[in-house]
Amino acid sequence: MKDALEDFRGTVEGGAERLLALSEREARRRRGGGEDWSAKEIVGHLIDSAANNHRRFVLAQLKDDLIFEGYAQEDWVRVQTYADAPWAGLVELWRAYNLHLAHVMASAPEETLKRARAAHSLDRIAFHTVGASQPATLEYLMRDYIDHLKHHLAQILTAKAGLN
Repeated sequence: MKDALEDFRGTVEGGAERLLALSEREARRRRGGGEDWSAKEIVGHLIDSAANNHRRFVLAQLKDDLIFEGYAQEDWVRVQTYADAPWAGLVELWRAYNLHLAHVMASAPEETLKRARAAHSLDRIAFHTVGASQPATLEYLMRDYIDHLKHHLAQILTAKAGLN
């Protein structure tokens, strides 16, 4: 997990720097034909993901299963009106929250990270799902979270490259 955490911290720090290079106007612009989220809304979604996974990462160390509720992602983004929030504040919250999650991940005992759990909901809530009949680990959930973050960060930065 150490390799993933080092990369994760670098992704967050470098990503924050690159995100802050976007202007308010660029961050507010919707991708695609106006149907997709803007960079502000994607970062808001990543903040929501951090909040939900923070809870999961802690609870997974206190119980025997990996059963967690999902959340209505579109509704969370809409209700919190991320599109109207100041860009620099969103990026800083995203950065700080993820650096804290890196601390939480690094603090998890190796045996807890690697313990296979037969009961889980990763068939429904993971970015890269795990079959319901396959065991899953907290380490898998944490690595999956990092993959999800990288996926959405790439969406923003690829769209930015297309604007130039």
